[in-house]
Amino acid sequence: MIRYGVVGTGMMGIEHIENVNALDGAVVTAVSDPVAKSLERAVKTADGEVQSFHDHRDLIASGACDAVVVASPNFTHVDVVRDLLDSDLHLLIEKPLCTTIEDCQTLIELEAAAARPDRVVWVGLEYRYMPAVARLISDAAGGVAGDLHMVSIIEHRFPFLVKVGDWNRFSINTGGTLVEKCCHFFDLMMLLHGERPERVFASGGQNVNHLDEVYDGKTSDILDNAYVIVEFPNQRRAMLDLCMFAEATAEQEIVSVIGDKGKLEARLPSGTFFTGRRGEHFIGEAEEEIVHDESILHEGLHHGSSYVEHQRFCEAIRGEGPVEVTLEDGLWSVAVGAAAHMSIEQGRPVEMSEVLS
Repeated sequence: MIRYGVVGTGMMGIEHIENVNALDGAVVTAVSDPVAKSLERAVKTADGEVQSFHDHRDLIASGACDAVVVASPNFTHVDVVRDLLDSDLHLLIEKPLCTTIEDCQTLIELEAAAARPDRVVWVGLEYRYMPAVARLISDAAGGVAGDLHMVSIIEHRFPFLVKVGDWNRFSINTGGTLVEKCCHFFDLMMLLHGERPERVFASGGQNVNHLDEVYDGKTSDILDNAYVIVEFPNQRRAMLDLCMFAEATAEQEIVSVIGDKGKLEARLPSGTFFTGRRGEHFIGEAEEEIVHDESILHEGLHHGSSYVEHQRFCEAIRGEGPVEVTLEDGLWSVAVGAAAHMSIEQGRPVEMSEVLS
């Protein structure tokens, strides 16, 4: 039985608790949050007896858990994880790993210095595990579309939700929209292409959302739309089309890959999957199916991907599988987002070598 602690019991913390509740061989035994209302909700959500703490350091010292999920606000990750890396606890860190490249690199250095090879440290980039996207990743790796040249990701969705203290209304707290929200997508681009990018070119702005929201005399500065082009070696490329005032839409996300033999496409939330093979299918003729994984016992807010993520995390803890999403993956997903923000601010392509030394 793997005993879980959860640090940060807002929306995502509750999502993690509900997923652990549905797992075999795992249970939430400790929760931590400085906000009493959030902490109370977490205790009620967890199955069984749970210890609660207002300070994550007290949770660490309690001995009540074997693994900890860090789901606290983005800007707190570096300090919370720094404290956890001094322990023997396994870690699952919600995305983004940190709000800055420098903080991500600090955590990587601390984990290397800790020299605990049996400890699992996993970054929560769960979009990999959404059933339709997982099918796309598997088929692409299997060569169904041939040699991949292009990855396209569209997310047309609702504005950022309200968080405790409205911390997500400011880029200094989140890392910026292209870090906070889009690190998932940059991770998918790298996973599908199987390599790291060379440069990023982006255009974006804050056109609609939060324009009249003022907190302590400061106006929200959260970008709400962007196009991001990510260039990989050997003329391979990927593109993100993000709009956060587009909830009046049929599908929230569309992920597609195109190779020399065909095109694969996953659509969410419908779970529709399209397979088109050149020479066999023409426009309008691609094969269509709905992808659903009946082994997922809790779909939650992310189409069951967090449930699968926890399954794999537990397998890694038990030595039954690898760590699939590393601190290095977390760093690069943040770095691409940071490069995109730099590109928007400076109006030019940004080499990844400029932001990662």
